[in-house]
Amino acid sequence: MTEVTVKSNVCGFTHKVCGKMDGDKIIIDIDTPCKTIKGMSHMEVPMMDVSDIKDNYVMQKAQEAQCSVTCLVPCAVLHVCWMEAGMMSKSLAKEAGDVRIEFE
Repeated sequence: MTEVTVKSNVCGFTHKVCGKMDGDKIIIDIDTPCKTIKGMSHMEVPMMDVSDIKDNYVMQKAQEAQCSVTCLVPCAVLHVCWMEAGMMSKSLAKEAGDVRIEFE
């Protein structure tokens, strides 16, 4: 299982994204106080459908939930999917610590 925390300081929400590989799908659950993200809080993501930025199951679900284009949660979901699918090293991600955008 892979877990990440998303601290969306601009909107004030903190989200917990959890994913677990199940056959050829990654089961994603998101614990969130955001009503928009709750609209995509449980997904069964096809493993083969997380590589393309445009034709992508997670981005489709984010669009259906009407996420803001600047929402960090869909990106976090994709990171979890990549780690669960073995396309990104969990140890490397843990060593990196976080990904962030700093406004100046």
